[in-house]
Amino acid sequence: MNEPIKALPPEGSAKCAQKRTLNGESIAYYRRVLVLTLGFCLLLADAVNWPWGLGNSVTVYAWYLLLLLAVGRERLFSRRESRVLLVWNLVLASTFGLTSNPLFRVWNFLALLILVPIHAMASLGSRPWWDLWMLAERFQLLLQGLLGNLWACFAAAVPEKPSDGKPKRTMAVVLGLCGAAALVSVLLPVLASADALFAASLEALNWDIRMLRFGDLFQRLFWALILTPFVFGLLYAMTHPKQLCPPEKKKFFQMDALGFVLALAAVDGLYLAFLAVQSAGLFGGPEYLESLGVSYAEWARSGFFQMVGVTVVNLSLTLASLSLSRREGGSWRALRWLCAVLAGESLVLLASAAWRMTLYVSAYGLSFKRCMTYWGMVMMALLLLAGLWKVRRPDFRFCKWAFPLALAGWLVINCVPVDYLVARDQVNRYLRSEAFEETPVISLSYLVDELSYDTLHQLARLDSRTDFFDWRTGEELPLGEILRRRRREAWEDCQDWRSWTFSACLAKTRP
Repeated sequence: MNEPIKALPPEGSAKCAQKRTLNGESIAYYRRVLVLTLGFCLLLADAVNWPWGLGNSVTVYAWYLLLLLAVGRERLFSRRESRVLLVWNLVLASTFGLTSNPLFRVWNFLALLILVPIHAMASLGSRPWWDLWMLAERFQLLLQGLLGNLWACFAAAVPEKPSDGKPKRTMAVVLGLCGAAALVSVLLPVLASADALFAASLEALNWDIRMLRFGDLFQRLFWALILTPFVFGLLYAMTHPKQLCPPEKKKFFQMDALGFVLALAAVDGLYLAFLAVQSAGLFGGPEYLESLGVSYAEWARSGFFQMVGVTVVNLSLTLASLSLSRREGGSWRALRWLCAVLAGESLVLLASAAWRMTLYVSAYGLSFKRCMTYWGMVMMALLLLAGLWKVRRPDFRFCKWAFPLALAGWLVINCVPVDYLVARDQVNRYLRSEAFEETPVISLSYLVDELSYDTLHQLARLDSRTDFFDWRTGEELPLGEILRRRRREAWEDCQDWRSWTFSACLAKTRP
């Protein structure tokens, strides 16, 4: 199956009929790929369900196995960026079978929904991967592959006329069996519910309609048959690349740097005044803030999310100024200095936001959002350093380094047990408060219901007899009962391979 798929002319043409008679091996290869595609679509219709788990990982692995068999490894591994993105997608897909954090599941699903098609269309695109317009090109190629080659599936499925002139009955048998299965799956439950005697007869035969689940099977087969022509057409397009006409290289709109100089000077001055006030709050202490009528706790917990957003605006302004300004004269030199000052001020703003976040965490403990804020600050700091390097070297391709940096950072945070760290911090603070005879505070509903199963091991350190409020039932329940309920949920997830995760496997308890 390593031979390339040869082009099929439109069905019905004389050339197509000649090829189908003289080159039966090529048609047979198409049919093998069509059967593999149908199998993948059946898996896709069955495996991708909520709660997400191992089924999503297996689906991504199956997709790349299908590509390897149908397209060949030359197109998958020809470019270095394709190999890197392939490894990244496989590693990210593995997280569905390892972790159980609901937010990470949604974000990783959206990331794969974008990056898997980008990787598949890598051999067809003409724009480099660091070009932002690459996204639009790959999306256009994806639509062309999905919608522009639907005829290929039907051309491969129609049986060729045998040499003896007698038509084969294979297709008729397949269609008849599919129709029979569909009709039986729909009519059998209806008849069982319409007549008690018929239902009792089925029960006497030990047939359980609910266990057979004919309706679910038929629904998955229906969606698989719907998806197969589109997926097969995409594979056909990947083996017969028709690259889009490369666009004419046009120079970007550029203007005199003086306009950006004036804007940057105003923004830099505003940030200098802001940082001066921030420094007074940082070094003045609670007494200085109370003299202004601001509590230290209120000042510490406000503003760090806004500061992260401001640094995004600053980085965008820096890149736009360097890209859209004419590189000539004193205005250009002044622009580069002001961009460097803006990047430095942004780093100081991030440091201030991190310090205030640390003060807030020291008072209220870690949470998933606060951990992700720390991660976002680190990533923004790295991107700002890359922006500073572009100020020094204007020809530096920012996106060529920013994209791999962002992907690597996302993989790193997926490998960090965030929920476990949050639970450990909250439990330690609770036990420490008890030891010092203070009023212990812990958000049990947040740790149990909003985070993953990784929190259960730390919560087991608490006294299982302690009563906590269960927001689901609206009553006080012992911690041991709440943990048993959560472990039973983990056990139920592990009963279905599609929702199985290593995190649930470690936390499960058989009911």
